[in-house]
Amino acid sequence: MSFTSISETISTALGSNYVNDFPNKGRLQQVIIQANAESRMRLDDILKLSIRNDRGGMVYLSEFIEPVWKSTPLQLTRFNGIASVSVSVAPAEGISSGVAMAELEKIVASLPKGSTIEWTGLSRQEQQAESQTTMLLAFSMLVIFLVLSALYESWSTPLAVILVVPLGILGSIAAVMVANMPNDVFFKVGLVTIIGLSAKNAILIIEFAQIQRGLGKGLLEATIEASKMRLRPILMTSLAFTCGIIPLVIASGASSEIQNSIGTGVLGGMISGTVLAVFFVPVFFVFINELIEKYVRKNNSIEVKTDENKLMNSLEGK
Repeated sequence: MSFTSISETISTALGSNYVNDFPNKGRLQQVIIQANAESRMRLDDILKLSIRNDRGGMVYLSEFIEPVWKSTPLQLTRFNGIASVSVSVAPAEGISSGVAMAELEKIVASLPKGSTIEWTGLSRQEQQAESQTTMLLAFSMLVIFLVLSALYESWSTPLAVILVVPLGILGSIAAVMVANMPNDVFFKVGLVTIIGLSAKNAILIIEFAQIQRGLGKGLLEATIEASKMRLRPILMTSLAFTCGIIPLVIASGASSEIQNSIGTGVLGGMISGTVLAVFFVPVFFVFINELIEKYVRKNNSIEVKTDENKLMNSLEGK
């Protein structure tokens, strides 16, 4: 008795089997065989099914099969080869997916030892994107630093610009915390925008300070003059951009959560980045340049002293 014959007989009697097609009154109909409903309702009905053996005879299933009732799950779920349970969760209204994921991780941490959690689908992508945020922000600042280094042909001057960026980021974080909004991916997109806008305000001052120094003015005098000259353009451009962000902050309706998240962070960053940049950019610029000039003077004095020692040694030898 082959296992294939047993399987085919049971599946045909209980689940039906397609045989072929035949024409009937101008229509092509399918031939499907299956046991009558009253002949497949109970276990005894299944045991009465007959199977053809290797000798050509018919044998009832009841003659060589003994049915046993067992309780088993309808489905066994595996994830990476490990027994698991698939759970789908939707956050409540007003709760971000990041907060919901953090709460689920706390619940799993309270389970018995050996229980872990793995994210799939969009949740996995969101978690991976969150882990890359720091690297993305650092890379954005690195690109700005390299571009400014090429612009000013200096490695020191761009530092004054980079030091202003955290001032804008602090404003973004403060605005989101005051508005009690989540730290989601849209807020992080706004942070990248703030990095560029904060650097823009610093560039406006440093660019003219460099020009004034090229005209022969001292470091402090050139910086003060550049700050006075560029105060109005900085305030005008920043105010125009800030006013343009307000509709995102107060948006309502479809996709308003996304608009509010981006707008609130950018608005707070623009306010802090503009107000603080006016005062701190000149300080950073003077501080960095004084350090560089002090370092250069120190190296030059060491070289001159070394040359004098060589000269004295040569004279004593003569």
